[in-house]
Amino acid sequence: MTPEHSGRATSRWTREHASTIERTDETVAPIIYPPREDAAPEINGWDTWFLRTRDGSIATVGGWRVIFSLTAPADLLPGKRHDVAEIRYFYSKDGETWHDGGPVFEGGVRGSRQWAGSALLDDGELYVYYTASGRAGEEELTYEQRLAVGFGGTIAIDESGLRIDGTFEHEILLEPDGDRYERKDQYRGMIYTFRDPWFFEDPADGETYLLFEANTPVPEGEGVCAEPVWEEFNGSVGIARSRTGDPTDWELCDPLLEGVCVNQELERPHVVVHDGRYYLFISSHDHTFAPGLEGPDGLYGFVADSLRGEYRPLNGSGLVLTNPENAPYQAYSWLAFPHREELLVSGFFNYYDLGGLTLDDVATLPPDEQRAKFGGTLAPTVRVALSGDRTRITGTLSHGRIPLESEELPAFPEERLAHREETRRGYGGY
Repeated sequence: MTPEHSGRATSRWTREHASTIERTDETVAPIIYPPREDAAPEINGWDTWFLRTRDGSIATVGGWRVIFSLTAPADLLPGKRHDVAEIRYFYSKDGETWHDGGPVFEGGVRGSRQWAGSALLDDGELYVYYTASGRAGEEELTYEQRLAVGFGGTIAIDESGLRIDGTFEHEILLEPDGDRYERKDQYRGMIYTFRDPWFFEDPADGETYLLFEANTPVPEGEGVCAEPVWEEFNGSVGIARSRTGDPTDWELCDPLLEGVCVNQELERPHVVVHDGRYYLFISSHDHTFAPGLEGPDGLYGFVADSLRGEYRPLNGSGLVLTNPENAPYQAYSWLAFPHREELLVSGFFNYYDLGGLTLDDVATLPPDEQRAKFGGTLAPTVRVALSGDRTRITGTLSHGRIPLESEELPAFPEERLAHREETRRGYGGY
């Protein structure tokens, strides 16, 4: 079903689905503690993605794998990090020990700062998709968002490791059309979204797509939602198609999923194909659910029999992975990827050791305390069993571990969820 105003056959995440969200042993990850070492202690990193090939596999270049992260100086207040965000890259031989390569782009980027995206290595050509937030040179920060790409840079291998250099060309790929996807001048909600471009090639037919987070325009006064206040919660997963397969040539299509009346932000959408099914994942926050619904910060998922087919919420509600109730903001911005018969989920180490504080409370703390409570690095990778419409967390790997599909994982998780006492106790006995 779709909202009556849309006239589209877009799948919906409904209030009925979301009303059944609850933390369970199958969906709650264990407590996270700081890693022993940080690849770049002078910076904070958060949203992270991998360099992938067209078929979605993690790319390797000369034995190295590469990740990209949004970063900001560690001495900046964590709550201000999005105002100066830039993309850096990190490289690793073992998928666990990461080396900081520095900023990806030296100049010429669109927007006043760079937000999350994806990265493609195609026949030796590098494409780094990102969200162009604001306008270059603006005196005051704005929150206009457009989908952009940088291409033309090169990857080189030498005795010191891996380098991304060369001159990137930058293009704006897509802007909202105001019909299927809300423009900045149309939105009435708490947070505007048109961001997070994610490249995907459909294995069924080889067609290429770009997924992104957006908002569905909701005409005021037309009664789309039973309660008018719910209309401000209008998140969607958008999609664009490349008719030619050119990674820089896209046209907008109808959304894959709409959460109108349910949730305002369906962040960082991405698809995993497993056992002939299409699994669509998004991250979302507790504060972006519409009034009357309660959902924790978490990874939410949906399954369909084809890319454009009707999506059903995983586990009935959509919740796949969340933080413990006593550490509700310890990780965020999860990215799922397949590993043989299971699913692995990476994320970043967010706020910890809060002792019951909310994120609003954190913003009132002295600057040094705010910085001390922000992880700003990769979180442990979570292992998830996947079977049809159901998922179950089975354990974790170490911080930032990104294994290739050819790598054997332990028969028993490195950290077992049977040890619930630690999860219940949390930091400082809270």
